[in-house]
Amino acid sequence: MDRNIARLRQRLASLGVSLRPHLKTAKSADVARRVMTTPEGPATVSTLKEAAYFAAAGVKDMIYAVGIAPAKLAKVQQLRQDGVDIAVVLDTVEQAEAVAAASRAAGHAIPALIEIDCDGHRSGVLPDDADRLLAIGRALVQGGELRGVLTHAGASYGARTEQALVDAASQERRAVVQAAQILRDAGLPCPTVSLGSTPTAHFATDLSGVTEVRAGVFVFFDLVMTGIGVCKVDDIALSVLATVIGHQQEKGWVLVDAGWMAMSQDRGTSKQPVSQGYGLVCDSSGKPYADIILADANQEHGIVTVRPGSGAMLPDLKIGDRVRILPNHACATGAQHAGYKVVRGASDIVAASWPRFGGW
Repeated sequence: MDRNIARLRQRLASLGVSLRPHLKTAKSADVARRVMTTPEGPATVSTLKEAAYFAAAGVKDMIYAVGIAPAKLAKVQQLRQDGVDIAVVLDTVEQAEAVAAASRAAGHAIPALIEIDCDGHRSGVLPDDADRLLAIGRALVQGGELRGVLTHAGASYGARTEQALVDAASQERRAVVQAAQILRDAGLPCPTVSLGSTPTAHFATDLSGVTEVRAGVFVFFDLVMTGIGVCKVDDIALSVLATVIGHQQEKGWVLVDAGWMAMSQDRGTSKQPVSQGYGLVCDSSGKPYADIILADANQEHGIVTVRPGSGAMLPDLKIGDRVRILPNHACATGAQHAGYKVVRGASDIVAASWPRFGGW
């Protein structure tokens, strides 16, 4: 984990931009303090419950990086009144008007960033849609604060070559910088130009015009990132410790007590050249078995078997033996658990935990 954090920090420093880590991956104040620039931030969160948890741990500079719903503005205002500089994200005039109205009613401006669609992956305003950008910006400043623009190159998760990753990073930068310039040319403020995904953060070659990078899964990495080519299996710093609870020898199965409730239902590697099922199986020390995967899962039961098409042999696992399973998606797997342990060898274990994060 520490090596992964240092790797991205060094890369971004060489490109002259700051890191605003996405804390939805770790959901831990202990880990957040290792990855943030200061104990107060900056940081990114995906729910207001996460924001409240990290605020209680002393984090004061946050972006709530999911499109704001008007009903949630009261909670945003409460966090701001408690001394948290939390900004929201929006991509419609209706949201901007709601933020501006709530700001006027409260007597202080709520800051917001306009989300930009850099690759058609999710939500956001197209970077060359000047009319919509300016309409949102002008509605927002009627009481609220236009803090800048933000984008996420989610389509980079589908990249399969290094050049494709470099191109995705370049496209992401161009889109958000173009949108920022449109706002500035119209006399609107745009101090923050924020982008980020773990793949593009590691393959960007030019971040001129960008002020910060948001990324989250780089802290732990996972099998999807391995399949994209962003990391190696040895870099994955999150695993689920499971126990052998049964065998179906005629089927070539070993049963463990880690099903999709433990691993999540994310099957992101199924779209990649090598499918890892629900996860890659390792011995209790974290050394992967050759071509042994969690091939299927029920709620609490996992089926460990040989990867289809492989000539590997199942390891001799007895009832009660432990295995570690590396996840497809670290964020989704981590969110299944109410806590975890940071392990540094057999004699150095630091407990870390978080509340289960629901909606808000």
